[in-house]
Amino acid sequence: MRISNVDQSLSEVHETVDTTVPRNGWKRILAYIGPAYLVSVGYMDPGNWATDLQGGAKFGYQLIWVLLMSNLMALLLQSLSARLGIVRRRDLAQANRETYPPFVNFCLYVLAELAIAACDLAEVLGMAIGIHLLTGLPILWGTVITVLDTFLFLFLQRWGIRKMEAFIITLVAIIGFSFLVQIIIARPAIGDVLGGLKPGMLHDGALYIAVGIIGATVMPHNLYLHSALVQTRKINPDTKGIKTAIKYNLIDSTIALNAAFLVNTAILVLAATVFYKTGNTEVAKIQDAHHLLEPLLGSTLAPALFAIALIAAGQSSTVTGTMAGQIVMEGYLHLRINPWLRRLLTRLIAIVPALLVIIIYGDEKVDDLLIFSQVILSIQLGFAVIPLIHFVSDTSTMGEFVIGIKTRILAWLVALILVFLNVNLVIEEVAALFHSNTSIWLKIGVILAILGFIWLFLMMTFYPIISKKRKLVKDTLYGDAMPLDNLEVRKIHRIAIALDFTNADEKLIAHALSQGNDQVSYQLIHIVESVSARYSKDASDDAETRKDKERLQNYVEQLQSKGINASGYMGYTRRVAEIVRLVQELDSDMLVMGAHRHSGLKDYVFGETIEDVRHKLTIPVLIVNVS
Repeated sequence: MRISNVDQSLSEVHETVDTTVPRNGWKRILAYIGPAYLVSVGYMDPGNWATDLQGGAKFGYQLIWVLLMSNLMALLLQSLSARLGIVRRRDLAQANRETYPPFVNFCLYVLAELAIAACDLAEVLGMAIGIHLLTGLPILWGTVITVLDTFLFLFLQRWGIRKMEAFIITLVAIIGFSFLVQIIIARPAIGDVLGGLKPGMLHDGALYIAVGIIGATVMPHNLYLHSALVQTRKINPDTKGIKTAIKYNLIDSTIALNAAFLVNTAILVLAATVFYKTGNTEVAKIQDAHHLLEPLLGSTLAPALFAIALIAAGQSSTVTGTMAGQIVMEGYLHLRINPWLRRLLTRLIAIVPALLVIIIYGDEKVDDLLIFSQVILSIQLGFAVIPLIHFVSDTSTMGEFVIGIKTRILAWLVALILVFLNVNLVIEEVAALFHSNTSIWLKIGVILAILGFIWLFLMMTFYPIISKKRKLVKDTLYGDAMPLDNLEVRKIHRIAIALDFTNADEKLIAHALSQGNDQVSYQLIHIVESVSARYSKDASDDAETRKDKERLQNYVEQLQSKGINASGYMGYTRRVAEIVRLVQELDSDMLVMGAHRHSGLKDYVFGETIEDVRHKLTIPVLIVNVS
């Protein structure tokens, strides 16, 4: 585990696509195309399927306008997110960290992680259901299999952002083609479909599904994702370059999100045409929908394409969910862990509740879990949207690219709608809870949670305004340049060198020598970790200990023969503690350590020593890449 380069969002692919290279025609636009497609897959993930299917089966075409409204909201909010990333070169998590107090940030971080876990839960269940429908494999086993896509993400990331985008666009094309064929087979009445675009009042179950649709369409983790993905493009930092990037990213977002809207509409229309029109209004499960497609449409192709599209939707959204998790963790905590481990942890967080529900309640509750995940996303949405509006409305950081007053009003109106719908949903659920025989302690817990949410909401909404007036410190601005009046540091007299007795020793010692002069003494350190050393400490006399002592003494004598003041010191068993102890006892002024540039699991096995040691010492620590 290591501290990330906090200045770069998604540092592995940051500015890896150079748009400043002169291009003509479509090639110029294509350099910007891609980020919105990665975002759009979140708008057609399996969570959307459940809400769209329920909406279409229960209420026919009447919720299409909710989809359209959600899509317009999404387009507005995603364009604001992209603008933030392009202009400030900050993702939403970084901007939050630089603005809000630590505790507020921590709460926002937890909510963001919950949203990503809820999103991943939907992806896990969707893929498992898709595999089950296509192959007959039990959903329980399909859920376990989804762990394997952790490795797929690793491969994609190594190929680079452009190939990852191509992979996602291919999956989106598969989803789109599958539903195009199904709609052609179903043959919905165009007039009825267009009638669904007319807004109407929502009551009871329709409101619950509508909130789920909004939660599934306007997804909070996508706001984090888009602000980071646009930074994969290297742009000219001048006014013209930024304007060009904003324009092409808006085109990218419009095309990609409308494609997602068409897919969601196709799912809802399919459900309305096949189930609602035939009186099968209780079809609320993806499995039931799949099973009924063949007898109602008289086609074996439709259910097969349905399952294939479901797998493609789950697989594509799982990749972007992982990236969002990385952005949130690095942005809020300045903490970076290997992507595969991050992916594995996220996936396990999603799999455990899914497995528990399947094992305890059976496959029947899977779709309820999908809807529940979308409602969680919807409730969290306001906590991502409001800070975003604050940031892109701030003239001091956005400069001439601050959003205009009309866009600002529209954005706040969208935020109000989202908050209103969510508050209504919460009131309904809480009222039902308090009229039930639920434990009094659970009710007290719910009241405390609501008070906590209200406090967080007020802080998130008004703190940026208050802090601006008070001119509190913002990390992005760093304040005025500091006077460089005191440039004296402690002179180096003793340099400790932590050796691990590999072929890199020579290089490490050479770098240490380059840091000193004839007056400096060099303290060669090695930690013995044999079984004997564990129990006998400095009394250890096994073969490994003797060999290590000989090697250390050999190094010392070689350096001394060159006129260098060198001495050797041994530590035993606990590598980190012993290095720190020796450095402190020897009063070293600097420590030189070697890094072997491990990745993946090796980074955790071999890389923790450096991190732990440097956090325990106050002297300068020079890390040398020796391989």
